[in-house]
Amino acid sequence: MWYALFKHVLLGPLLRLLGRPDVAGLENIPRTGPVIIAANHLAVIDSLYLALVVPRRVTFLAKREYFTGTGLRGRFNRWFYSVSGQVPVDRTGGDAAASALAAATRILEAGGVWAIHPEGTRSPDGRVYRGRTGTLRVAMATGAPVVPVTLSGTDRVNPRGSRLLRFAKVRIEFGAPRRYPPAEQRHLVRAATDELMRELAARSGRRYVDRYAATFHTSAPAR
Repeated sequence: MWYALFKHVLLGPLLRLLGRPDVAGLENIPRTGPVIIAANHLAVIDSLYLALVVPRRVTFLAKREYFTGTGLRGRFNRWFYSVSGQVPVDRTGGDAAASALAAATRILEAGGVWAIHPEGTRSPDGRVYRGRTGTLRVAMATGAPVVPVTLSGTDRVNPRGSRLLRFAKVRIEFGAPRRYPPAEQRHLVRAATDELMRELAARSGRRYVDRYAATFHTSAPAR
């Protein structure tokens, strides 16, 4: 109930007003069954826009810290992330990656929609960076199709370092779903991940950087 309320009443109208989202390719999302939505990552608000435009309920994985805060703000965060379809995962321990992949697998085995930003963090300059292999590992293990998604304009609605939202045009494009056969060899998973990220870069008209965004600091232009 709360998911629909946020999407259609409490938050969705504001997001539509601010970003006036132009959406293409929604027909590429299967109406039923498991599916992985893999998108580039420009702003914190990316997940909200994905949930807004995708007809089905979308589930994301969120840091467990969002669910364990104290005080009024901590309680609000825990409530908001819970009712908005976020699943808490531990990213601190040595088994964190395995825990996250297991949580994603459960979402898909239940026939749900799992959305992820393979870059793992926001792009520092708008370019598309090297992806983590977890997305393709889960896709290969579950057989769930991967829908590549490109976002643009969300970083202007929600600029890095600013607490205020702004008016800007948002564009979201969903590509045709891809299926990946099982592959246990690490180099095959890595190659498939690189191919996916290069596709996201090409579809968005942005440069691809073969390095993880978390380890790259630059003021280079986005295109």
